[in-house]
Amino acid sequence: MSSLDDLKTRAHELRERLEGQLASASDQTSLQALRDRFLGRKAGEVTALFKDLGKLAADDRKDAGEALNTLKAFCEGAIGEAEARLELGLRDSRLASERIDVSLPGRARTAGGKHPLTLVREEVEDVFIGLGFDIFDGPEVDDDFHCFEALNMPADHPARDMQDTFYLADEIVLRTHTSPVQVRTLQSYTPPVRVLAPGNVYRRDFFDATHAPAFAQLEGLAIDEGITFADLKATLAHFARAFYGQRTPTRLVPSYFPFTEPSGQMEVFFDVGDGRGARWIEIMGCGLVHPAVLEAAGLDSEKYSGWAFGMGPARIAMSRFSLTDIRLLYDSDVRFLEQFA
Repeated sequence: MSSLDDLKTRAHELRERLEGQLASASDQTSLQALRDRFLGRKAGEVTALFKDLGKLAADDRKDAGEALNTLKAFCEGAIGEAEARLELGLRDSRLASERIDVSLPGRARTAGGKHPLTLVREEVEDVFIGLGFDIFDGPEVDDDFHCFEALNMPADHPARDMQDTFYLADEIVLRTHTSPVQVRTLQSYTPPVRVLAPGNVYRRDFFDATHAPAFAQLEGLAIDEGITFADLKATLAHFARAFYGQRTPTRLVPSYFPFTEPSGQMEVFFDVGDGRGARWIEIMGCGLVHPAVLEAAGLDSEKYSGWAFGMGPARIAMSRFSLTDIRLLYDSDVRFLEQFA
């Protein structure tokens, strides 16, 4: 039979051993191992001492029980304090690593904003929407009929040389202008028609200060009975003054396009800010819709007439923002674009 003194001695040894092992425990895993070793319900060393209480004399069991309860409370408290210290150390380490040095200068944030081409396109659209125009879109990959034939440019027409085209397959091209949208609109809707067709177009041009192989274009079309060149002139003059200023001088000069007759180009007297002063600047081509285009769309050219215009938002943006190189609008240079944010 075990003696009371023997049990107390073993309890004291367990306490000293736990204290020594707690000093070297450096992580949660080792602390959990100590908890299992000393306080485990089945194989814990403190638990084993409680099982030995039955071997003591009846008069010694009370004192032995008090000593073992004190030992158990000490083990639970010591291990709990060690776990708390470890958790606190981990928290302090994490906070130190995540701490912000408020003495450092803040990081500059790039301001987002609309692209200058988008700004110009939306401003142009607002003017014509105010005049009752609708916004239409069309495919960028189109067939030869809508891109050329229906616009009075048959296969042998010399005007095709004016637009060096990307052919994807026989009779399939990347559109060289947004005029096919006009044809599709006339095929789908009965006049009166007033539409604006913005979109990207593609030509085999070198990428230089004034040309791009892929660029934005915006065209307008008005078809009804009794439309004249005077309507075209008044509408475009209204746009030019709304866009460039009410006192901006405008003029129409002769030009040539196979899908309009007569044809012209709208110019404004404007200072683009390049140091050369105000001068006449071309902003768009225009003209009365050629009867052959109306007939190709299935309309009676004796009954209906109309006008069309086409402009490049990039060139409009260059004049609006005093730019001398069109590549600035397509290079995606944040240093340039953030000026419009």
